[in-house]
Amino acid sequence: MISSKMRKNVEGGSAIRAMFREGKEMAEKIGEDNVFDFSLGNPYTNAPEEFGSAIKSLIDTENSLALHGYTDNEGDALVREKIAASLNQQYGASYRKENIIMTVGAACALNIMLKSILDDGDEIVLLKPYFTEYRNYIGNYNGRFVEVDHDGNLLPDLGDFEEKITKKTKGVIINTPNNPSGVVYTGEILDKIGEILEKKQKEYKTDIYLISDEPYRELVYDGLKNPFVPDHYKNTVIAYSFSKSLSIPGERIGYLAISDEVGDSEMLTMACSVALRILGFVNAPSLIQKAVSMCLDAKTDVDYYDENRKLMYEGLTDMGFECIRPQGAFYIMLKTPTDEDEFIKKAKEHHILVVGAKGFGAPGYVRLAYCTDREKIKNSMKNFRELAQEVL
Repeated sequence: MISSKMRKNVEGGSAIRAMFREGKEMAEKIGEDNVFDFSLGNPYTNAPEEFGSAIKSLIDTENSLALHGYTDNEGDALVREKIAASLNQQYGASYRKENIIMTVGAACALNIMLKSILDDGDEIVLLKPYFTEYRNYIGNYNGRFVEVDHDGNLLPDLGDFEEKITKKTKGVIINTPNNPSGVVYTGEILDKIGEILEKKQKEYKTDIYLISDEPYRELVYDGLKNPFVPDHYKNTVIAYSFSKSLSIPGERIGYLAISDEVGDSEMLTMACSVALRILGFVNAPSLIQKAVSMCLDAKTDVDYYDENRKLMYEGLTDMGFECIRPQGAFYIMLKTPTDEDEFIKKAKEHHILVVGAKGFGAPGYVRLAYCTDREKIKNSMKNFRELAQEVL
């Protein structure tokens, strides 16, 4: 018999994955072209040519044992050195290779960080809306998640944030650009978050880590600059993934960046390295580590997502739907004019699949992922218009 904790997780399931499976079943019945599935945030653009070239070059020139063998738990030393140098060049930071741990994607980075800092009953603060899996990650290590309300623009209510920080708070997870909302936290918001955390650290005489989950860091629009979070709060740890910036989600590659300015940084870095082994990751994929280090300046086609964003936002709002205009990532939040579950059911009747935002801590909205074929978005507008006539 499975554990009670896993039984609860299985019963809860994942609304996103469930909707994705439902879309596949619907497509088998009525044809893929007639189903408009906006449920899953799977990158749609091709990986940059530099990435494929890097893999080919490595296979052709590197010793097979070195290329496919174990690396240090923290990752290949040269790879970590290149990533540290890239961060320093982009943001004027001062990372060393010792500050970088290569991980099996951002999910791995978050899990080893949480494994390293949580004792039973410790708290991690989540800012609504947030990526739903955060709750499960925190529960893995017997921590508690504490939710902070959002304002009408899906930005954090900073008054509520300050009230939710307690002596049991070990960390705060932020995600900007945000999944599911697409909002980007401004430097002013990050300054206020930093000020509150500095005050609470002094009050409780403890370290409170700001864990910045950054898989969408490069996906910003309208000429926005995505702030570098450690500039606004020194006790920041970065969890990064190349899944979106290089369109390689299946390769599962990312890193954790823990600067020397982070509280107890040396011990924390060692703990995270040990957590990689304890959790069974051992080390990040060796070939892919080397490949990403050879194309750190390459990026996916952000303009493609930008055009999709404009098409979907303008199309939906012209029909009368109320949406939060996304500034980054590749999601848009639509405010449901009816009960959220009823709206999702109605959307399915029109062969439109969306994800309810209750699981993201934002009931009354649905999330649409526009990382898809542009023609699908264009063709879906007829169905959305029919839906609008029913619910608006």
